[in-house]
Parts: sequence; structure tokens; C-alpha cells
Amino acid sequence: MINKEIVVLCESGLHNRQATYFVQKANEFESSIWLESASRKMNAKSLLGIMSLGIVTGATVTLTAVGPDAQAAVDALDALLQRDVY
Repeated sequence: MINKEIVVLCESGLHNRQATYFVQKANEFESSIWLESASRKMNAKSLLGIMSLGIVTGATVTLTAVGPDAQAAVDALDALLQRDVY
């Protein structure tokens, strides 16, 4: 299991297009991946779940992955939370 605490730096937070890219990237991995914010934990492969967290710029989240490619998943998703993708 890989856990990483991340400060969201992308300007738009994790809404709309940014959330879509995040979920698409999460679905590229075999590992189970969760994103936790303010004591709420959601499947990172669920767009509705991720958007329901209401993550804004500057929020601290915890990314957790379990599986054969867990480290690669956490690294890739961390990178997406550090910048805007559009």
C-alpha cells in the first residue's frame, strides 16, 4: 500500500475538466486507488465520487493505492494535482 499526502496546486482545483483527466489517468492503472479529503474517501476511478469531494486549490488530500502498479499510479496522479492539464 502506498500513501501520499499532497497539496493540490492546480489552479482549478479538482473540478470539471481537471477531475475528468484525473479519473481517466487513474483508470489506466490496475491498482485500487482512493482519494481522501476532509475525512471523506472516494474511489479515484469514479468521476462523480471525485467531484463530490469538492477539492479546491491549496487543499491537502491523501492518495492511496494498492496493487502491482501502486507507486506508478501515485506518482502519475500526484503530477496531475500539481498543474492544470489544459
